[in-house]
Amino acid sequence: MSIKENLNSLKNQIPEHITLVAVSKTKPLEDILQAYNAGHRVFGENKVQEMVDKFHSLPNDIKWHMIGHLQRNKVKYIAGFVDLIHGVDNLKLLKEINKQGLKNDRVINCLIQIKIATEDSKFGMSINEAKKLITSEEFKNLENISIKGVMGMATFTDDKDQIQSEFQSLEKGFNELKISLENINTISMGMSGDYNIAIDSGSTMIRVGSSIFGSRQYQ
Repeated sequence: MSIKENLNSLKNQIPEHITLVAVSKTKPLEDILQAYNAGHRVFGENKVQEMVDKFHSLPNDIKWHMIGHLQRNKVKYIAGFVDLIHGVDNLKLLKEINKQGLKNDRVINCLIQIKIATEDSKFGMSINEAKKLITSEEFKNLENISIKGVMGMATFTDDKDQIQSEFQSLEKGFNELKISLENINTISMGMSGDYNIAIDSGSTMIRVGSSIFGSRQYQ
């Protein structure tokens, strides 16, 4: 099947309120253009340099999502155009995003990354750490960021019950944070292998690559 057919098939399967982030990391420009020409506009990258290169080479109405782990010293390169940063997992990073937002005269949308997986390799804060962060005085002074919700990644496992339990814990955490941040509306969870479980568990945004573009190509 073509990229366009894959996209249309996926969009027909998921509820209308779900935002589909097409994960275009490692994919060539022509693949992204095929998805773009099929009407898709939201793309996710996990490396800053690759995202910057693609931003300069592709139509300017694309909404670029930074879905990978973001280092503070790289924020400045994407601050002028990034639509949403998924993986914010500490106050220092948030302060840097705020600083670069101020320089670019824009408010940058962010998600707080919550660690729901058992693997040590996954980044993220606990819900309690996130609560402390969003109720701190320092957080209140950050006027050039807007927290839109949470992001999480389930453990890489075939155990569907475990995945479901982790996704449900993220939705529960989201509802706890909503008490302090009333305007949050995004739960970014679910990828090619588990997005159906994620949607059943309350996801509003899924990050899908291989189901659209085929398996990854590493340079």
